[in-house]
Amino acid sequence: MTNKNQGATMKQVELQDGASADVVQENMQHLKELFPDAFTENGVNFDTLRQLLGDLKVLDEGEEKYGLNWHGKKQACQIALTPSLGTLLPCPEESVDWDTTQNLFIEGDNLEVLKLLQKSYANKVKMIYIDPPYNTGNEFVYPDKFQDNLDTYLKYTGQIDGEGLKFTSNTETGGRKHTNWLNMMYPRLKLARSLLSDDGLIYSSIDSGEVANLREIMDEIFGEENFLASIVWEKRFTRSNNSKTFATLTESILCYRKSTVLETIREPRNEKADSTYSNPDNDPRGVWTSVSYVNPATKEQRPNLTYTLINPITGEKIDHPTNAWKYQKSVYEQHAAENRLYWGSEGGNKFPRLKRFLSEMDDGMVPVDFWDRKSVGTTDDASKKLQELFGMKVFDFPKPIELIVRALKLAESKDFIALDFFAGSGTTAHAVMKLNSEDGGSRRCISVQLPEIITDQKSEAFKAGYKTIAEISKERIRRAAKKIKDENPDYAGDLGFKVFKLASSNIKVWNPDRTDLEGSLLDHKEHLVEGRSEQDILYELLLKRGVDLTTPIETREIAGKNVYSIGFGKIITCLDDLIAANDVEPLAAGIIAWQKELKSALGVNVLETHVFFKDSAFRDDVAKTNMAAILSQNGIDHVRSL
Repeated sequence: MTNKNQGATMKQVELQDGASADVVQENMQHLKELFPDAFTENGVNFDTLRQLLGDLKVLDEGEEKYGLNWHGKKQACQIALTPSLGTLLPCPEESVDWDTTQNLFIEGDNLEVLKLLQKSYANKVKMIYIDPPYNTGNEFVYPDKFQDNLDTYLKYTGQIDGEGLKFTSNTETGGRKHTNWLNMMYPRLKLARSLLSDDGLIYSSIDSGEVANLREIMDEIFGEENFLASIVWEKRFTRSNNSKTFATLTESILCYRKSTVLETIREPRNEKADSTYSNPDNDPRGVWTSVSYVNPATKEQRPNLTYTLINPITGEKIDHPTNAWKYQKSVYEQHAAENRLYWGSEGGNKFPRLKRFLSEMDDGMVPVDFWDRKSVGTTDDASKKLQELFGMKVFDFPKPIELIVRALKLAESKDFIALDFFAGSGTTAHAVMKLNSEDGGSRRCISVQLPEIITDQKSEAFKAGYKTIAEISKERIRRAAKKIKDENPDYAGDLGFKVFKLASSNIKVWNPDRTDLEGSLLDHKEHLVEGRSEQDILYELLLKRGVDLTTPIETREIAGKNVYSIGFGKIITCLDDLIAANDVEPLAAGIIAWQKELKSALGVNVLETHVFFKDSAFRDDVAKTNMAAILSQNGIDHVRSL
């Protein structure tokens, strides 16, 4: 074969790459939106900003600024900025509707998973709900060596050998109860913020033990101006006589927005709210409710709102003895002309009330910060329903489905991504599927759960064969989907989920043996980890290229090799182990023809396609160069080897 190279070359890239942001000094508001935790009441904290931009020199302990500080805070912040060396391995055999579903279930330490999701899902998540482990001193699990998070996780899950490394309880006897909890939460919340869309919401359930600290760090990460509410949830209604002081009947849910792009929030009207509307005077505009016309302010405080009203039924002149009216006289005259004032069926009301018609309440209701047990359920309700689903008790203190549904509805959309990176029993995924089945929505859910080991061998869950919390969560979603389908046989919405598991990268880490450099070079002749499948590598490519993990993937055999088209031709990949010189032309021709088909199907003249091959697959540099040249001559310039 002659060398067809006309200047085209195949650039070798690693799966892991990234980009940094260039922030313009003059645009302070934009800078604050990007890095709210770099701002204090006195302006920009440049030490914090330098750290966010990767300057490790500021990690030295020094004078701390105003705010919540604890030992290890700077390191915790830096951990969020450190790239992950992991990947997500696809598990079709544990999934439901692998080829079509838009939902994800990711088994792994959420810190590493949140890092891995950054490119594919940055600014794409509309709602985050989390129920993090409460800091009771003996219940939450965290890596012993959180600064080496992936390595610790791999040892914990048995993927690599470890001597005694495990996840342990955060006991009070350790002397750093709050510190450890804050170090666990801080980097996860920082990463979560970047995944939220500009009009996104995040909810975090929390008990009284850490609510003050959580409020502090969320103010810092999301910006104090983006705090929306500390919702009080009535989680139970019977007091416990075991308590020595106060029995706890409520729990807090802190709600923040990503930015001021989200200006208003409304929740859908419900039957209870609509039941207050009636039509005692047979108004042709339909049912209505009424509000007082009297201003809380006195006449002296609001003299411009002090005037005489006329009762149209009795003709009586009405003045309030002490208070002003709520509206200016011109507005009152308009209300009177439009028959919006109600004086009673026979005009006997002392003061009028203003009609509010249900037909005019199209924008929903203003949400309140108290969610009572009757509207969103209790932990007891949730436990009973989960026990009915499994036929046994498998999880302690799950959240009610109705609680998450109410939070989902505040997003005011039926088509968005919801994320729960402390998935627990899988309530959020269940709630998303249930709400979609009720209102025809197409919401998607990403659930992340650590495969926390069930240590109580006497528990019903362990006896039933469940070894980890993640296994319970996945099974709950399967059973919930079946229940929804059984109750709604005609429902054709998404009831599936793709399972992925956190693991080390498919790319070998360069760790040479200084005593045998030649052997190390030979060992790394093949860049990819032995035993990993083409599908494993393919999904790492999606992650590192910033492609949605549910993007359609089509497979075609070309020149005897499997070739994949991702996202309707945005990425075309061949991961075959051997591409000889005589394979180049037919393989290139097949790829070119496929791209033309895709362009025709999409109705576009230009389709920017990125093509990837294994670097070690090419028999020699001539084959590699010719492949790049042929593709380039046909308009495919982005050709890379892994």
